[in-house]
Amino acid sequence: MTMNMGLETTGVSFDKKGRIVVDDKQNTGVDGLYCLGDCSISGYELTPVAIAAGRRLADRIFGGADSAKLEYANIATVVFSHPPIGVIGLTEPKAREVYGDAAVSVYSSQFSPMHYALCEPDAKKPMAMKLVCVGDEQRVVGLHIIGISADEMLQGFAVAMKMGATKADFDNAVAIHPTASEELVTMAPWGATKNADGTITPVLPPKRG
Repeated sequence: MTMNMGLETTGVSFDKKGRIVVDDKQNTGVDGLYCLGDCSISGYELTPVAIAAGRRLADRIFGGADSAKLEYANIATVVFSHPPIGVIGLTEPKAREVYGDAAVSVYSSQFSPMHYALCEPDAKKPMAMKLVCVGDEQRVVGLHIIGISADEMLQGFAVAMKMGATKADFDNAVAIHPTASEELVTMAPWGATKNADGTITPVLPPKRG
């Protein structure tokens, strides 16, 4: 997308894929020349990401906000498939690569959402969710959903993760019942034990009577 435009005459640099090299403020290294979106090395080929980066660039150039820039961490993305797949942050393998196995805790849940409650068994569609947490504070660095309405659930959790939410913050949120999203705030309650591989085994409360 950057070919045959004469950009090489401007002094900008390109990576091996032909994308324009920029810093975290969309500067190309050439005075007065900026780049954002799919043709840059920002890593997110998404329209809302380009719009957000453009707004912050405009704020910095014309609005006096000298430090304005887009923070690319924990951007929510959705594959609008059937069912939709929603992702925020790191995958489990990437988290283990970045932080090490010992620092990573993984919480997951699989179920059939109430949307299919009145369906015949063979018509019910599964849903799966995963939280990837790191450190003693259990900061949530990855959130993954596959299933109906995954796209509609993701935005609020993206805000929480941008603010550094921990597993305890999720646990402290009162679940909205009956919803599928409540699974994200009720996974593996406090008292769960961490296995050697980083997965979590819930400690179930004793049965009464």
